Amino acid sequence: MSSRKPKLILVHEPEKACFDRLVAEGHAPERAAEIASYLAQSTDLAREFDALAAACLARGLSFTPVALDDAAAALAGENPGATMVWTLTDGVAYFRGGAAPALARLGGFKTIGADDSLFALCQDKFRSGAVLGALGLPVPPAGLARNGEWLVEPPASAAGWFVKPNRLGAKIGIWPDSRTSDLGHALELSRRVFSAYRDDVVVQPYVAGRNVRASFLGLTAEVSVEALGITFVDSGGDFQTMADSLALYGETGEAAKAAGHYAEPELVPVADGQPIADARIRAIAERLMKGLGLRDVFSIDLRVEADNTVHLIEFEVCPGLPCFDFRAYCRQQWGLGLADAMAETTANRLFA
Repeated sequence: MSSRKPKLILVHEPEKACFDRLVAEGHAPERAAEIASYLAQSTDLAREFDALAAACLARGLSFTPVALDDAAAALAGENPGATMVWTLTDGVAYFRGGAAPALARLGGFKTIGADDSLFALCQDKFRSGAVLGALGLPVPPAGLARNGEWLVEPPASAAGWFVKPNRLGAKIGIWPDSRTSDLGHALELSRRVFSAYRDDVVVQPYVAGRNVRASFLGLTAEVSVEALGITFVDSGGDFQTMADSLALYGETGEAAKAAGHYAEPELVPVADGQPIADARIRAIAERLMKGLGLRDVFSIDLRVEADNTVHLIEFEVCPGLPCFDFRAYCRQQWGLGLADAMAETTANRLFA
């Protein structure tokens, strides 16, 4: 048994471990690499483990990063009363990070983040959309298709439809033609996604507006939606494609930077130009926190129209902590770099 010195254990699923497993399961290497790229924050944050250790030490904590496959053995040797578990990545299908908060709960450990049931729900866009709709939130209704066949037909839409993989997130597998005015093409996209990634597709009415990211880190347990950072994320396009996503994060992002192809989207506070929309988003976040159980750390993706109409697209229980937008949020809201913000959040929970 380890000492009783308070400790932060960060559980992360490495890209390579995911890639190797997917290839072993029969995925084409190129597709497996695209899927595993969604775990790029594990790659990016690993470069800052020393900074995290120093930030924890300054607050009387020790720090141990643990690869997901080693989590069960690592937790078995720790003291639940003095250990905080922070899961970096979610997933119940292609990714498996949702196992970490379940293991923590089984072992009686404190955790940063939502309960493990939400780690599963957020990774299934069709099911999560149904729950969000039942809570009365403004989420676009959706159809569901698998390999060219409708499981649930989508609603009519004069503006056309948007097609995205159901369990891979909002970006992976998204091509420039993923907005379509033809449901036949939507079914063709479902065949393409199934062939490449073995996933279903969600088909939603296209909603206009600018992309918005709402980020939250509860530096102390008492803060609520007043600590939400709500910004327009203007990347120059209507939505991110797979190629756009690959150019931002992980090893492919580093290569893009080296080649001069990297440009971070502009972040503009929603409250500066559309305070009504900002207030509506805070009300949505409060509903998610009270009705769904989001807490500690999360993000919400939305679309906001010029008339302040707000569309809720999805929520994430494991936001991209080392990504440019979350770093900017930590600086602007808390005046801290990422490592200090994570260590301070942990210390405030363990020493409460």
